[in-house]
Amino acid sequence: MSELDTLILERIRDVPDYPKQGVLFKDITPLLADPVAMAAVVDELAGLHQVDKIVGIEARGFILAAPVAYRAGAGFVPVRKKGKLPAETLEESYDLEYGSASIEVHRDALASGERVLIVDDVLATGGTAAAAVELVKRTGAEVAGVAVLMELAFLHGRERLTGVPLHSLVIV
Repeated sequence: MSELDTLILERIRDVPDYPKQGVLFKDITPLLADPVAMAAVVDELAGLHQVDKIVGIEARGFILAAPVAYRAGAGFVPVRKKGKLPAETLEESYDLEYGSASIEVHRDALASGERVLIVDDVLATGGTAAAAVELVKRTGAEVAGVAVLMELAFLHGRERLTGVPLHSLVIV
């Protein structure tokens, strides 16, 4: 295990039965509160690809993506839940374990040919990340990759991102 793996894993708290019975929630707030750990995560993610824009997926993805964009010298673009963005949007729907949802991006947030890194906190089933990939592609921008703090391997989300470079800082 690398030093970064240890730094991250020691700062992720397991919360049983949240948000519902039987779910073991991975709480990243202790990591976010540690300036050394947070800086290490941001530096690692910012160094993955040369990109024009960093897309952050609502909501915890914003927490990581904005400082990653700053560190990488790239623009930050939020991908939000349906109905949260004020200007004209593109929408993509996806299935969850317990239903479906939609995310949106401003239609003019990304330009054709721009290289984009999509950042989120956790890759679970992969539905949200795959929908974000489709949104980026629909703008004409190029998906340089998807980067996550933590991948929950037992949920097989990676399988929904075939053909997209995926970088997980830790896999549990």
